[in-house]
Amino acid sequence: MKILLIVGLSSLLSFASQNKCRCSAFAPVFISTTKSSCNLPTPISSSSITSNSGSRWSIGGDDVMILKYSKETSCEYFSSDENEKNTRGQNDNQILQGCLEQIKTNAQKIFITVALTLTLCFSSTVMPSSASDYGALTDEQRAVAEAWRIVDNNFFDRTFNHQDWFKVRQDAIKKKYKTMAEAQDEIDRLVSSLGDKYTRYLPPAKYRSIVDSATGTLAGVGVEISMDKDTGRIYVSDTEPSSPASMGGIRKGDTFLEVDGVKFDDGKSTPDDVASKLRGPEGSKVGIVMQRDGEVQDFILTREPITITSVRSYMSDKAGVGKVGVVRIKSFSGTTAQTVKDAIVDLKKKGAEALVLDLRGNPGGLLPGGVDTAALFLEANKPVVYVVDKRGVQDNQFTYQDGPELDTPLVVVVNSNTASAAEVMTAALKENQRATIVGEQTFGKGIIQTIRQLGYDNGGVAVTVARYETPLHNNINKSGIAVDFPVDCVSDDAAVCVPSTSLKK
Repeated sequence: MKILLIVGLSSLLSFASQNKCRCSAFAPVFISTTKSSCNLPTPISSSSITSNSGSRWSIGGDDVMILKYSKETSCEYFSSDENEKNTRGQNDNQILQGCLEQIKTNAQKIFITVALTLTLCFSSTVMPSSASDYGALTDEQRAVAEAWRIVDNNFFDRTFNHQDWFKVRQDAIKKKYKTMAEAQDEIDRLVSSLGDKYTRYLPPAKYRSIVDSATGTLAGVGVEISMDKDTGRIYVSDTEPSSPASMGGIRKGDTFLEVDGVKFDDGKSTPDDVASKLRGPEGSKVGIVMQRDGEVQDFILTREPITITSVRSYMSDKAGVGKVGVVRIKSFSGTTAQTVKDAIVDLKKKGAEALVLDLRGNPGGLLPGGVDTAALFLEANKPVVYVVDKRGVQDNQFTYQDGPELDTPLVVVVNSNTASAAEVMTAALKENQRATIVGEQTFGKGIIQTIRQLGYDNGGVAVTVARYETPLHNNINKSGIAVDFPVDCVSDDAAVCVPSTSLKK
């Protein structure tokens, strides 16, 4: 660890600087201010100095010190770990000078208590004195520290569930982990302590599954997998057209019993467990045992590259209305709006006089995808969503031009699994009085996450970074969106569930 801090020991500072001595095991230095000017110790690292939750500041990100300022009492410095760089990107001197000026304004006398442990050395290299020195951390400890840093940088609740988040880190990296699996368990425990079910650790299989879904391509058999909440059994909720699964005879509703010799009929497996076994090298074979209507059926399929189809469209005839174009949106990505726009053009060429957007079971996806898709049906300068970040800054997202579909009768069909970005779109169309909402009360997920990858192939971390409000400033988190016409819609054709009167101009 490079020289970080020496207070009131100029001779030692000179000695250490001249000999390029490395010092470690710094204890906290407390500077209590009362009635005099406060001059911070030097030298200070040139790393970034940034605001972090109220009066807490970070000098050098995670690698140098944490500064806590209170005008009545003190500035506190806590030594941390070198090389764990935090790129918050604010100007060192400006922010440090700002803190100094605040201290000078409120203080007239300084009393310095130094609690400092120095390990002096007479060469340029010394061994770290504790595992908290980053160079001494094992791969497992580094993985835990990395997960902590990602959460620290991004988490919406800056109280971190009212716990001493820095102590959580120190306790976690002091532990000795025999395997990376133990470190992953610690990451899971650390993230779970935040009390937010959406801020969670993603094991490697889960992380890969999310990435595959987001990128739209993977090697597998082309099935969408869900879990029955009552039985815990894993079943096929949909199949991709022309995929190995659909061509091989697997149907929607089939239950997984076994994949490549691994049993999944115990009610304890997850969809990601099954998905990880279904994926594999292109051209390889996979054996699947399914249950359908009480009968066991065996399949041997060849894995192929699968392009996930998140948008499908079809025509439906409805008595008293005529031809209705239905667009099924399974999730939102950066290309969803354009795909929906193209699908609607095609449906109208086929004679569609009204439109139905089927968002049943849509868990969300990328927020911009939901916003952009809603904008297709709204006039310019209409509010779509208000996003509030961890600093309390509100991002007001409005449409910037008229959408191409302003007059066609529009109905949105939802259910209890319609969530997140799908709810953003639903609320935008409902509260701007552009669409009628049919189905069930939506899920109620009014917060936004980001997903960050961890090193060492340790999966990733999903972190809640913001919350959103609807155009009428309703907070739907945990409550959902009420529908205009309650309907228990189980038909594959969403238009069947829609009242005819809602599809007329």
